[in-house]
Parts: sequence; structure tokens; C-alpha cells
Amino acid sequence: MKKELSANDRNALIDILKARFDKNTNRHKNIDWNDVEARLNANPNKLWSLSEMENTGGEPDVIGQDETGAYIFCDCAVESPKGRRSVCYDRKALDARKENKPRDSALDMAAAMGIEILTETQYRELQQHETFDLKTSSWVKTPENVRKLGGALFCDRRYDTVFLYHNGADSYYAARGFRAILVV
Repeated sequence: MKKELSANDRNALIDILKARFDKNTNRHKNIDWNDVEARLNANPNKLWSLSEMENTGGEPDVIGQDETGAYIFCDCAVESPKGRRSVCYDRKALDARKENKPRDSALDMAAAMGIEILTETQYRELQQHETFDLKTSSWVKTPENVRKLGGALFCDRRYDTVFLYHNGADSYYAARGFRAILVV
């Protein structure tokens, strides 16, 4: 599958991203949209991944820059992206389910989209920008020692506090999805 957008789709996505960028300046103080757009235009494969984030309800937006100056896009939908809910944690968990399998896993979906699932630290940092996941929850990258024992981690925000929980990696719920990050 070709992971590149048509000129029309690229322009439409850039318009959406710019409008969101302009509307939510609190997420990216001291970052100029023209610099972001230049970086996006130089990385068409990243635009494709952002399109996938947008199409699954993530509402990606710039939330900062890394140490190299690259822009960090993250899902900023108020609740866990609708198109990425009702999934178990990873392929091993999906394969282990004998009945009532979910349609996919968080890690497989993220890999197919060219994005990374958030770590607990990244999830907590995102919550510093705004309040997210008051009704939903999001899988986060799980340490191997927890995963080896069959578990996986997820976060949400309740009572003005970000909580980290555990569940069987093969579990899935209509209100649990995953948030992702993309560095451009």
C-alpha cells in the first residue's frame, strides 16, 4: 500500500492541521506554523501517518519540539480516538483470545499507521496541556516485565488526577483505545 497522500488530500489535511494549530495555541507556545508546515511538506510519509491519526478521530496537534527541533504531534481529541477503541493491547493478546476477538490490537494499529503509542510519561505530559480521557481510557506502552505476565497498562483522568491501571492485555472495552505520538 502506498503511504502517500494525493495533492488534494495533503492540502486538505494541512488546512485542518493549521486550523487546529491556530485554535489551540496553548499547546505549542513559541512555535511558528510556517516552520511546522515546511517540515510536513518535506516528510510526505509523516503526512500520511497524520492523516491516519485524523481519520481515526485523534485530532492530532503539535504539542512541542524534541531536543533535535523536530515537532511532536499527539492525539488531542478530548476522549480516546473513536476509531481506535475496542482493541486489545498487542498481537500476542489478540492471538491468545479464543472467542469474541477484537478487530485489532493497539500496537498493531499504531505500527500500521506509522505512529507510536504513548508511554505513561508522555500521557502524563499530554495531560499538562489540557484535560483528556474523562470518560474513556487509553492503553499506554507497557514494560516487558508486566507484559510477560499477561498484563498491560492504561491511563485515564478522573477526579482531576491521572491514573495508571492494569488489565489483561487481551481485554478490550468500547471506552478504551489508544493515543499516539508522531515526531516530524
